[in-house]
Parts: sequence; structure tokens; C-alpha cells
Amino acid sequence: MNISDRQSMHGQWSSRWTFILAATGAAVGLGNIWKFPYLTGQNGGSAFVLMYIICVAALGIPLMMAEILLGRRGRSTPIRSMKVLAEENNVGQWWQIIGWSGTIAGMLILSYYSVIGGWTLAYIFKSIAGTFSGATGEFAANTFNTFVGNSSSLFIWHTVFMVITMGIVAGGVQGGLEKAVQFLMPTLFFLLLLMVGYSMTTGFFGKGLEFLFTPDFSKISGASMLSAMGQAFFSLSLGMGTIMIYGSYVPKDTSIASTSVMIAIADTGVALLAGMAIFPIVFANNLEPGSGPGLIFQTLPVAFGSMTGGTIFGSLFFILLLVAAWTSSISLIEPFVTWLIETLGVSRLTAALYSGMATWLLGLGTVWSFNLWAELKFFGLTFFDLLDFITSNLMLPLGGILIALFAGWLMSAESTKAELQISNPTLYTTWQVLVRYIAPVAVFIVLLNAIGLL
Repeated sequence: MNISDRQSMHGQWSSRWTFILAATGAAVGLGNIWKFPYLTGQNGGSAFVLMYIICVAALGIPLMMAEILLGRRGRSTPIRSMKVLAEENNVGQWWQIIGWSGTIAGMLILSYYSVIGGWTLAYIFKSIAGTFSGATGEFAANTFNTFVGNSSSLFIWHTVFMVITMGIVAGGVQGGLEKAVQFLMPTLFFLLLLMVGYSMTTGFFGKGLEFLFTPDFSKISGASMLSAMGQAFFSLSLGMGTIMIYGSYVPKDTSIASTSVMIAIADTGVALLAGMAIFPIVFANNLEPGSGPGLIFQTLPVAFGSMTGGTIFGSLFFILLLVAAWTSSISLIEPFVTWLIETLGVSRLTAALYSGMATWLLGLGTVWSFNLWAELKFFGLTFFDLLDFITSNLMLPLGGILIALFAGWLMSAESTKAELQISNPTLYTTWQVLVRYIAPVAVFIVLLNAIGLL
């Protein structure tokens, strides 16, 4: 078969715009809504944003282009695509490790992501019921601790989240994933803008903007630069197979370069809008903006509970979080589902059931990490913390480095030019230099920092 005639047996996106929505959905998650604004505020405001944008341009976009081109060139699961591309470029089959690492990492991440998504689902109902109306900080903290300490409750919400996720994935590329993102992503942007509009009424919108965007170069350090690099890499969902499998569904006339830029802009835009929505509410209630994950489930419920219309907008906020979680979760399991279809020859529904059940079972370890297994430690970490460390600090950076090396050094210039379709030789050379030299070194530094060697 001619390489240009390769087609994914799983279908393809109906348009370039749909792919942008899907890939942005994969990139946008719970981390965008909390982590990026928090890092921005703690690391010099707009000075950090500027560093982040530079890192996205020099690291994130070139790596995303590389991962999409691997997916579109292989037109299969990440594992099989890397097998095909290794053969095409006469290199060792061990390069399939890129596909294996991404596929397994996606499944591991979803196993605990589903549990956190379940928390979000539960908090929608708590907000609608008015649980936090007039709540104190102590009440919100006790409510959260009681909730996560109840293994039966977490079990139910984790199950509901996974069932809905696999229901979407079982529908296929156009029948499930595409329909979902065409509804979920506009909903996400609408809810974000609604929340920003609400924050404008708090009287602290200016202070929120100042917190996010006033540059404080005194806070710029080696650690903050590493934070910007790490966030640029992880925020775009690189190295976990999702961008590669989504890339395999991209029509061949779609520009990988311009599409990658649009995804990066949309992903950063969501993160900044989230900060503009959250921090004015935090300041209006004299709350601590740097309170970490507790900001979402303990601090903000108190803020909404004390504000006019807080029950409505608190509920909308958790719906927004849920939408962000779902757009990521459907992409995390897709590589494993397609691998089962190709390997076992089963239907997509069967593959979704198998992969969903396996991921759900693994997720029980995270459910119990907060209650029944709270005292059970592996290398000093709970089961949940261990999974998070292995995936975020080891598997994803290593996957990103290998993607850069394979696309930059082992694939022929003819192959990469054919996929990227960059007619300007200077732009192509710039991409090649970034993906060959800058990206692998930068991600390796992020890896060393993540495992405590820097």
C-alpha cells in the first residue's frame, strides 16, 4: 500500500475544526482550571505567562507536531503506528516502546483521573442541594474529608464517571468522540465565560487580573522556569498516546503546524480564563489563592456559599470542571481501546467494556488510597501518589523525549516534510532544530527536576 493511502480502520475526523476541538479537549483538564492559574500567581504573574508561552512555542508546539505526524503517518494505534514507522525507517522494533508507554500511561492516569472526576460529579449535586450555603471553612473541610473517607461513596461516583466515559468512547470516532467534543468544548467555553462574567460582579476582578498578569520579575527563578517548562509539556497532553491516536484520525490535507498552534492557543486561553474566573472570587472572600488542590473542593465552596447566587454559580463551576475532566478522560482511554480492537479483533463496544472494566478496577486502588488503604505506603507514597509519580514524572517525560528523538533524528526529512506540509524551508528547519535539540534537552531537564535530581 502507498503510504499516502494509509487510512485508520477506526475512522477519521470529519473536519480540521473537529480535530482542534478534540485535541484541545484532550489537553484541557482539571489542571488547566486550577494548576495553571495557581502557578502563574505564585511565579511572577505575567512574567510567568511570558515564560510559559515561550516554552509552549519552543517545546510544546514542536513536540505536538511530532506526535501528530507520527500518528497520521502510522494511521493506527500508537503501538502499531510505531511498529510500522520503525519498519519504514529501518530502525529497531524496540521503538514501539513509545506506543506502549503512552497507551499504558493513559490507562493508568484515567484510573485515578476518574476518581477525581467522580468527586467533581458529587460536588455538583452537593452544590445544587445547597450544602455549602453559609458554610464555614471548617464545615467545608469536614465535608470533604468525610466524603473522601467514605469508600462506598467514592466507589459509586468513580463507577458513574467511568460508565459515562466508556459510553462515549464506545460510540466510535464520529459517533462518540466527535459528537461529545462538539457539545462539550463549546459548553466548556460558554461556562468559563459565564464564570468570568460572574467574577466581574464581585468587586475584586481588577485584583484578580493584577494577581494573574502584573509582572513580578523578582519571582522569576530557575525553579519557576522549570515550572513553566513542565506545565507547557504536561498541559498539552504530550507523551501519553492521546495526541498520537487523535493524529491518526486527521485528514491528510490538514495542516499539522497551524492546527498545533491553534490547539496551544486554545489550551492556554482556557487556563487564563479559569484564573480570571477563580481568583476574583477567592479575593472577594479573603481566601488563600495558594491553597493547592483544596482550593477547588474546600476553599471555593465556602466562597460560593457566602455569595448572592452562589448556589447557582457554584453548581455551574463544578459542571465546568466535570466537562473539562470528561474531554480529557475520553482521550486517555482511546489508545487502549483501539489496541484491543486491532489485537483481539473485537467490536468497539466490547473493547470499550474490557478497557473500561480494567481501568475501573485499577481505579479502586485510588478510591481506597483515601480511606481503607490510607496507611498503605509504597516507597512512602499512597497507591494514588505512586501512580501519579510514575506517570507524570517518569513515563510522560520519557515518552516525550523518545518522540522527539524518533521524529527528529530517525524519520527521513522526506517523511516529515510530507506530513508537516511546511513549504517554507526556514520554518521546517526551525521545527527540526527545536525537535532535535531543544525539546529533548528541555524535557530531560524537566524529568531530572521531577525526580529530584536537580
